[in-house]
Amino acid sequence: MKRRSTDRRGAVAVEFACVAPVLLAIVVGMIELTRVYDVQNVLETSAREGARFAALDRTGMLQDGQTANDKLASDVKNYLATMGLPPDDISVNVVSASDPTQTFDLDDAANDLQLFQVQVSIPYSKVSYTPVAQESDYALTSAVTFRNGRATLSQ
Repeated sequence: MKRRSTDRRGAVAVEFACVAPVLLAIVVGMIELTRVYDVQNVLETSAREGARFAALDRTGMLQDGQTANDKLASDVKNYLATMGLPPDDISVNVVSASDPTQTFDLDDAANDLQLFQVQVSIPYSKVSYTPVAQESDYALTSAVTFRNGRATLSQ
C-alpha cells in the first residue's frame, strides 16, 4: 500500500514550531554575548586611556580646582558616553595597586612613580538589550595597573 504525500501535510509547520523557540533563543543569546564582549572591550580601553592620562605630565591640563583624579574619572566617563554607555551609571576608581581598598591620590608627590590601578565598572543591567532581574545583575568591570609617572609631552 502506497502512502500519499498529503498524509504529511502540516509536518513542516509542527517541526518549525518545535525548533523556532530554540533557534530564537540562540540568536538572542548570541546578540547579548556580542554586546557584553563589546562593552567589556570598551571598558578596558577606557581604563587604559585613563591610566595613560595619569602617566602624563598634567601641567596645563587641569581646570582650576580640578584634581587629576577628577579629570581622569571625567575623561573616562566622557569616552564611555561617546561609545553609547550611560555616564551616570559608570563607576571610576583610582586605587593603590598594592591595596585596592585605598584611594590613590595622583596629585600627591609622595605617590610619584608608585603603582596605581584604574577600575571602571558598569552594571550589566544598564547595557543589556534584554531585561535583567535585580538578583541576577552583576557589574562588568575592567582594571589597569599603571605607574604614576610624569612623562613630559614633547612637541
